[in-house]
Parts: sequence; structure tokens; C-alpha cells
Amino acid sequence: MYNRFLGYLLVILSLAITTSCKDDVLPKPKGYLSLEYPKNQYKELTVKRPYQFKIPTQSIIINEKNNWLKIKYPNLKASIDITYRPVENNLAELLTEAEKLVFKHAVKAEQIIPRDFVNDENSVYGSLYEITGNAASHLQFHATDSTDNFIKGSLYFYAKPNYDSILPAVAYIKEDILKLMESLEWKN
Repeated sequence: MYNRFLGYLLVILSLAITTSCKDDVLPKPKGYLSLEYPKNQYKELTVKRPYQFKIPTQSIIINEKNNWLKIKYPNLKASIDITYRPVENNLAELLTEAEKLVFKHAVKAEQIIPRDFVNDENSVYGSLYEITGNAASHLQFHATDSTDNFIKGSLYFYAKPNYDSILPAVAYIKEDILKLMESLEWKN
């Protein structure tokens, strides 16, 4: 009698436990951080170079050899690496090299969106490339005066590429790159 009672009690408890919770167990949707970035403010580049442009005030400039620069964003764990090369009857070679570096990311890129840039007043001609997908660099650009100067820049994050996660930061830094290109002047 006691065993039968214990058996019924176990069956009733089992039914109560398995049927009492009616909520379906569903995976939680992915959440995205709501990031707020400081308002873009700019100052003149103070490092002596054959070029001049405006840089974000919240960035750190790393002076590198050969007139190269690194514009670091410590809070975003990112940098814009800028290389400079004088044009010495090799403009076609410099442009080809810059485009090769852009399209090297085509393996991981979903799309590469070019945007031409022309500023006749300051003799600045170039292109900005937005690279979507999990590529190593999401923004690349080059600019030249076609006769003496050529710069190339690439945006890098110090993290594994996950385009969806860093998209807001890419959009934020893209505004800084556009400001850089708009304010670019050659010094020679």
C-alpha cells in the first residue's frame, strides 16, 4: 500500500512538474549594443608632412618614418594607417598598387563600393572604397595631386572582423576619413 501510494505521488509530481510550465523555451534574440560616439570635432594635423589635413580631436597621432602616419582611436581599438609616396613618373603604378590592396579583400568582402573624390581647388583627386563583409579593412582610400604626392589610407580594427558588430564604428570613422579627404592640402 505504501509503495503504491509513493508511486502515485511520484506520477502526480512528475505530471505537475512537466505540465505546470507552459512557456515555450525559445532562444533569446541577438542583442546589439547601443553605442554612442562623441560628436566629431577636428583639428589641424601638427606633424610636419608634405600634406596637411584635419584629424579627429579624440584620436592619437603616431609619427612614423617616410612621412607615414597612424591615426589611432584607442576607445574603438582602431586605426587609420596612412602611407605617403612621392609621385616620380609612377602614378599609374601607385594607383594600381592601391587598387590591388583594396581588391585583395575581395575574398572575404561581400561588396566593394568605390566613391570617387575630386577637389580641383586643392588639387586632390582620389577614391574611397567601402568594403562590406568580414574583411580585414573596411575603408580604404587614396588621394593624389597627380604630379608630386600620393597618400593611401586603410582602416583597421584590432579585433577579429565581424562586420555586423563594428558597422557603427566603421560609419563613425568614415565621417572622419571624408573630412580628412575634404581638408587635404599638399604643401609643395
